[in-house]
Amino acid sequence: MTVHFIGAGPGAPDLITLRGLKLIQACPVCLYAGSLVPAEVVAEAPAGARVIDTASMHLDEIISEITEADARGQHVARVHSGDPSLYGAIAEQMRRLDRLAIAYDVTPGVPAYAAMAAALKQELTLPGVSQSIVLTRTAVRASAMPDGEDLATLGASGATLAIHLSINNLATVVRELTPLYGADCPVVIGYRVSWPDQIILRGALSDIRRKVKDARITRTALILVGRALEAALLDDPAFLESALYDSAHSHVLRPRSADVGAEADAPLEGEPP
Repeated sequence: MTVHFIGAGPGAPDLITLRGLKLIQACPVCLYAGSLVPAEVVAEAPAGARVIDTASMHLDEIISEITEADARGQHVARVHSGDPSLYGAIAEQMRRLDRLAIAYDVTPGVPAYAAMAAALKQELTLPGVSQSIVLTRTAVRASAMPDGEDLATLGASGATLAIHLSINNLATVVRELTPLYGADCPVVIGYRVSWPDQIILRGALSDIRRKVKDARITRTALILVGRALEAALLDDPAFLESALYDSAHSHVLRPRSADVGAEADAPLEGEPP
């Protein structure tokens, strides 16, 4: 018997990985976060499967369901939204399973920030603008943030910020980031990205609170902040293109004519420029 922690992706049923879908289709027990995982995903569980929405359950109740499945010798699909490595609350479940000597594995999923970048048709890193992405959140009702992980500290880098679980703390986000990024810095809010009721709001630190209030977004939203989001950059003559596909750029699979047969130290396709 194995518990399969599965990342269901950001919401669209066809954005789950093939491996994750096959595991759900094979498991006679399926536990899922009903507020964030679409019903179409868990509908793929086998006929007669025990399918349970864990949204109203606490940890002991979830582990009890898994323990009972283990006693019956039944595999469990434990389905989380997005990618379970990001705010997935799987660590405490795995610690309990370790104590109970119950086997488990983890299948990654498409994270929300990647789905949002796809919806925007933009990269979150741009040469000369930002080459880093910081995935973070702020403290509202959940666990406090560790020392050194406040927005003022993280934002000092100028990196693109993907701020989770913080739409109700937007005033703090704006207040702490405006001195670092500027009031005109682009901000994008993604509500239920890839779901049928998806909302994408573009604005700046100066006006994004009003736009969010007008749209009545109060939950299930991701905040992106950074200069790389500025659409105007895409048409700016000064916009720097990656060296990867530059005709003057060579690497081991695309050597200069004079270097044929010699190894170059430049990165391969798919590696950072």
